[in-house]
Amino acid sequence: LTVSARDGGGLRSASNAAVTVNILQTVLVPAIFERSRYSFSVPEDAPEDSVIGTIKAREPPNSLEVVSYRICSGDPHGKFSIDPQFGIIRTKKQLDHEAQSIVVLTVQSQLGNSSVYSSTQVNISVTDINDNPPVFLTKSDKVTISHTQPPGSAVYIAHAEDKDSGLNGAIKYSIASEQSDAFSIDPSLGVVNLTRTVFAEKQQEYTLHIAAEDSGSPPLTSLLILTKIVILDINDNSPSFMSSPLSYVMEDVEVGFLVHHIIAKDPDEGRNGQVTYHILSGNENKAFILDKITGLLTTAQFLDHEVQERYSLTVIALDDGSPALSATQILTIVVLDVNDETPVFLKQLYETEVHENQDPGEFVIRVEAVDRDAGLNSLLQYEILPGAGYEKFKMNSHSGELVTAASLDRETQEVFEICMNASRVGSESERSTAQLCLTVLDENDHSPLFAKTQYQISVTEDLEEGSAILDLSASDEDAGLNGEVTYSLIDNTYGAFAIDSATGSIITTKALDRETKSQYTFRAVASDHSTHFPRSTTVMTVLIQDMNDNAPKFEQNYYKASVWEGQSPKTDIIQVFAIDLDSGLNGETEYSILSGNENATFLIDSARGILATNTGLDYENTSSYRFVSASHQLVLLASDHGTPSLNSTATVLVTVLDVNDNPPVFSSPEYHVHVKESIPIGSHITEVSAKDCDAGTNAEISYAIISGNDRGHFCLDAQTGSVNLTEKLDYEDTMKFTLVIQAT
Repeated sequence: LTVSARDGGGLRSASNAAVTVNILQTVLVPAIFERSRYSFSVPEDAPEDSVIGTIKAREPPNSLEVVSYRICSGDPHGKFSIDPQFGIIRTKKQLDHEAQSIVVLTVQSQLGNSSVYSSTQVNISVTDINDNPPVFLTKSDKVTISHTQPPGSAVYIAHAEDKDSGLNGAIKYSIASEQSDAFSIDPSLGVVNLTRTVFAEKQQEYTLHIAAEDSGSPPLTSLLILTKIVILDINDNSPSFMSSPLSYVMEDVEVGFLVHHIIAKDPDEGRNGQVTYHILSGNENKAFILDKITGLLTTAQFLDHEVQERYSLTVIALDDGSPALSATQILTIVVLDVNDETPVFLKQLYETEVHENQDPGEFVIRVEAVDRDAGLNSLLQYEILPGAGYEKFKMNSHSGELVTAASLDRETQEVFEICMNASRVGSESERSTAQLCLTVLDENDHSPLFAKTQYQISVTEDLEEGSAILDLSASDEDAGLNGEVTYSLIDNTYGAFAIDSATGSIITTKALDRETKSQYTFRAVASDHSTHFPRSTTVMTVLIQDMNDNAPKFEQNYYKASVWEGQSPKTDIIQVFAIDLDSGLNGETEYSILSGNENATFLIDSARGILATNTGLDYENTSSYRFVSASHQLVLLASDHGTPSLNSTATVLVTVLDVNDNPPVFSSPEYHVHVKESIPIGSHITEVSAKDCDAGTNAEISYAIISGNDRGHFCLDAQTGSVNLTEKLDYEDTMKFTLVIQAT
């Protein structure tokens, strides 16, 4: 804009100024990328600082800010960089297709120093370079074949791996050795096949060199050395057993004892005739060891006739031919018995239960032990071994039956640990022991008992409804349901208390008020599930402690009292009384004058509530005093000594009674009246007036002429003070009358 300024002079002057208005962008708009996703590729052998691609974000219209770029995610190892000004993405480190073939970067653009950003995704494909040769898992290998294998038989599978991808990782196999006319290889699968029959007479061993080559450019190669062994002999005879299929052994032989010698013959020569021995089955518990070369069968552990009387071993005789030939034999080994068994209880721990309070002879349990030996050696006898409480039981030595010898009491002893012995008849050394855990079952033979026969507690009257005041506890020596105690209350609690039947907790069921009832006495009962045992009771005394919840209350809200004026100070006027239902300090009342006593005219006894004069009273100065609870008048205040203190007020009206202590006073000490001598008789001459500060009859005034009316010219109305003419006046006779009037 061009602005012109002109003045108003005769020769007008003007001046121009150019004003440039820049329209500022008020809404921050980010720089927008030309694409939401960019895709680039780069070979894995690209040198550092190689350019991969360029991204571009456009500034918003009219923007004066410059766009900058940065990589914000996707490159944790820092392999890439971006030109912050031009958006050119370059490599920073060596790439590896085998480690990461696809990289996804998030690139962010920023407009100047603003906090507004936009982002785009950059996908970088790291292309493969043939930098990994095929690798065999082993450098060499060895296999054995027979000359009987037909042409086309697979004798070996070569396998190599190449970390590259695509054609760079595609492997082709070939035989690189000269002695390859007897073998061929599948170029893609690596399977080595026989191309013809091979004979040991011509060549016993072949050495093959297998090459693995990838399809890269240039291709890379790896080599495997493979040696083949051909077996000459034809194994056409099977071994045959020469030894007996039955053997006996005593059960008490030592480990390593020779049980049997297994012998098999094979007429073949060399390895085809070399026989080895093996146990195929029947030796699952590893009781025997067979020497595969010598055929000697020995014990590998102690034998036990009582556990297993005979073993049936399937034995195989195997020659070393290819293919190997074999023969089998069932070898029966009989384990002969030795009297070596001890009695054994069927259970090491017996558990049973019996009720208490039963008569002696109550059946408890029957135990049993066995001896795997036979005949007289298997006859057993039973007994109880000494121990805690064993005298309360009897054991039948022949049958193993256990009964009680006395009545049992669970509360005295609930569990008995009894040790029992079983021994062979006539042999104290051959014995076995077992434990019996006997639990005595409870009978409901005890009643619950409270810890005390009576309880006395104190609670404050401000307890909330539902508050627990005491947890009663009664114990019952019985167990289970027989020992579960149920609590209840009897007697009248006036609806103030209840008890939790399960826990014995006594709680309040309503708000307490000491002023209504200060003590409760009732009984709590503890009972179990018995119907014939007495219940247990305890006496509960609950004392309610006072809280200052009652204010002193005056007997009257309004009092009237009177006092004669002129009384001496400390004259009692009236006694007020306020009642406080609380006790102790909460019920002690103190009296005071709250207001209306600015001149300290009255005082009150703080303890007794006696209101008295503090100064002499003058009815004429003040006719009445009011003590009021509001406005500007006085009240009497009754306060208790509780914390916090409560109070109330009452109004007292004190009337001061009049005493005739004031004479009448005329309104003027002299009255001057002028009359004409010609006024007629009966005319009103004047009227006198007097005032009296007293009240009532003390202030009722009567008037009389006490002198100056000797001839009776005037009369005076005693009530009104009116003076009238009763005789004719004569100026020449008397010019002046002086009347003395008395007010009484």
